[in-house]
Amino acid sequence: MKIFSIKVLLILLFFTFISCENKKPKPVSKPYKAGVILSFDDAYVDEWSEADSILRKYSWKATFNVCRIDSIGEPEIKTLLEMQKYGHEIAGHGYHHYNAVKFVNQNGITAYMNQEINPMIVSMKKKDFKVTSFAYPYGMRSELLDKSLSNDFKIIRGRAFGGEIPEKQDSYFNNSKVVFAFDIDNSHVHFSIPYVLELLHYAKKNNKILLLCGHKPVKEVTENYQTKIETLEFICKYMQLNDLKFYRLSDLDDLLPQSQG
Repeated sequence: MKIFSIKVLLILLFFTFISCENKKPKPVSKPYKAGVILSFDDAYVDEWSEADSILRKYSWKATFNVCRIDSIGEPEIKTLLEMQKYGHEIAGHGYHHYNAVKFVNQNGITAYMNQEINPMIVSMKKKDFKVTSFAYPYGMRSELLDKSLSNDFKIIRGRAFGGEIPEKQDSYFNNSKVVFAFDIDNSHVHFSIPYVLELLHYAKKNNKILLLCGHKPVKEVTENYQTKIETLEFICKYMQLNDLKFYRLSDLDDLLPQSQG
């Protein structure tokens, strides 16, 4: 009889434990306004500055992901610091701009951190850049890399390569610190103004944050990795007319559920 009672008691305790586990509060997503993140990769500082002078009339804010920081001249560093002071975000894009996946496959994650990430963080901090976000060169990433970089960066950005219908696009913030941006360079195979308009409209209608990325802003496209300033103006005008908010990558950290922040 006593053995039976002990078994019953253990069963009751087990189900009580499971019940308590199920009642643990789940992370709650924080409310936010629909908007757009405009981000730019590499080190086209002069072109970024020119675009900034044109687009400030829209009170825009953007994230500039800088690579090869120690190869940038002092005048360009000063320009980036002025842009940071205005309210733009200066983020990381690699010390050498290595393809992270290829490098790790050949040399290992420790070598990648020691050669590509750690010196970048040290140098950018020394130059007074407040780096909390990182964008993968070429958009190439892996779960191993995400995990390793999550100790140093609050937000990690890859790229959404496809041209799916908006509701299946990965280029919307989804309450995760790993995010993906749609490429608005003219050379990108899926880029077109009508498609970008669809993405913007979906963000507005469904209260989403759309992530976009480019490289070198130009008035006239002459080669790959160039984004027309006309495209940027179109996006900014749409945002102004439809009351969409400008976000930076670092702003997403404040929107993450408690367990990820």
